[in-house]
Amino acid sequence: MTKAIIFDFGNVLCSFSVAKFFENLAQRSRCTVKELHDLLPEISRIAIEYETGLIASDQFYRQITDLTRMEISREEFIKAYVDIFAPIDATLDLIRRLKPHYRLGLLSNTNEWHFEHSIKPVSVFPLFDAVSLSYVVGAMKPKAAIYHDMLNKLGVEAGACVYIDDLPENVEAAARLGMDAIVYTDHAALLRDLHSRRINTNE
Repeated sequence: MTKAIIFDFGNVLCSFSVAKFFENLAQRSRCTVKELHDLLPEISRIAIEYETGLIASDQFYRQITDLTRMEISREEFIKAYVDIFAPIDATLDLIRRLKPHYRLGLLSNTNEWHFEHSIKPVSVFPLFDAVSLSYVVGAMKPKAAIYHDMLNKLGVEAGACVYIDDLPENVEAAARLGMDAIVYTDHAALLRDLHSRRINTNE
């Protein structure tokens, strides 16, 4: 019997665009969008350190601005960095309908600024019973530690959880721990997957 439903954030609750981030940076940098793409491996390395909690927000800001030769205030950098998300309204509505029947969890590879400026302000955020964030836990999906953190917070066995994520490797990791895991592709497919599991979506 399903007792809890756990959601990924990016491309499940909100879509996001890395291209928009590069465009935002290029407008404020001496680098072109192409040059920023060429720097992607180093930018990604720094971003992973940030999302794993290995560096703080101010260190992230300094390392990225030094790398890209960017002259930008901390406040403007934050705005450029977080202005990449758009809500997926169908998922938000689904969460509201699921709330009366299940415990809800949010499990995200993220960082302090995305959490504070993009995740917490989402309208359904207060509906989650548990939140596990990679930069707080010190581990990113598909590492088992972040899934265990969520299960401990929910107080629910893995076998009683449905997990939803757009990345197959994260779904596979959840399944290895015993969760009933679903790859998110679009809302219609998600509803079919939930209905096949007799999840009450009030539809």
